[in-house]
Amino acid sequence: MEYRVPFINYPLQYKKIKEEIDEAFFRIMESGDLIYRSDMVKFEKDIASFVGKKYGIGTGSCTGALFLSLYANGIGPGDEVITVDHTYIATIDVIVRCGATPVLVDIRDDFNMDPDLIEAAITKRTKAIIPVHLNGRCCEMDKIMEIARRHNLLVIEDAAQALGAKYNQKPAGSFGKTSCFSFYPAKILGSYGEAGMVCTDDEELAHKLYLLRDHGEKPSYLKTEEEKKSKDSKIYCWGFNTILDNLQAAFLNVKLKHFPEWIKRRREIASFYNEGLSGVGDLILPPAPEQEGRFFDVFQNYVIRSKQRDSLAQYLESRGVETLIKWKTPNYRQENLKELHRFNLPKTDQVSQEVLSLPIYPELEDAQVEYVIKCVRDFFAK
Repeated sequence: MEYRVPFINYPLQYKKIKEEIDEAFFRIMESGDLIYRSDMVKFEKDIASFVGKKYGIGTGSCTGALFLSLYANGIGPGDEVITVDHTYIATIDVIVRCGATPVLVDIRDDFNMDPDLIEAAITKRTKAIIPVHLNGRCCEMDKIMEIARRHNLLVIEDAAQALGAKYNQKPAGSFGKTSCFSFYPAKILGSYGEAGMVCTDDEELAHKLYLLRDHGEKPSYLKTEEEKKSKDSKIYCWGFNTILDNLQAAFLNVKLKHFPEWIKRRREIASFYNEGLSGVGDLILPPAPEQEGRFFDVFQNYVIRSKQRDSLAQYLESRGVETLIKWKTPNYRQENLKELHRFNLPKTDQVSQEVLSLPIYPELEDAQVEYVIKCVRDFFAK
């Protein structure tokens, strides 16, 4: 159906920056600069700088970034990695694919890892923690980092949804040994396909990641003059294939210029929602921007909760408002993921039955936001 308020509007965003995107496209296509070129190098440096890290390693996806972060740090069979269930399955999938065992802890009302549950989950086999900054909100990283320091654990930030978010004035992605970002099209800073990045301060680790992402070969922009003169391609180690291509990097460089204004607009829309929906029915709303305290949220998603979630979603669809439910069935209750069935996560179960994401993106007009608010209020007034 054609929605009066779509959940996301890719064509409209493109039209808003069409001239800049088209210029980048034709420049890349006419020059043939597709892999390992200056646009990618620039994007790696700019994102690393943005999050306060020394190195950025462009990857084909955030999944690739997470996997390489674990693999490069030696996580494998016999190891345990603590994370949450209320996340996209990729966060857990990469742990399993490294041969390690995922250990799931529950979340708090903000949908992020509950730091008070971490220590009880630590065993002699625990090697790492992957906090997931969900919906554009940082985890409580001071507590998580303190636990990691006391137990000598690696911290890998899954910041797929949190570029631009902050905790205690520090950017998401600036805390862990590595941080992993997604530039999937639906993200605030989204490509026109798959794209991701790992950031780190560790020089040795960064160079290992550069090799692992491309079958053990060193990218041309990191080679010495002597290496560039050689016609032989040296393989330094066994590796994988997860590369950020130059065309997507060029698009992302264009979008990065608009990124601050897009965050500002999302926070403005979130304030409208909080003001218009406060006290309505049994709704539980995210903290409004002016109520965040130590947090600075970028509202990758605006997620409300209601015990009448399914009926509300159906009603909004009937009124032309597109919404999204993530994730109705928790990962650990997926029948085919039997390795996860041993966990008991009551808060995850509860929110999975209540969460509903409303449309929120910079191109959304005030009148559309007001219409969504009216429709939600009408539902509870029935």
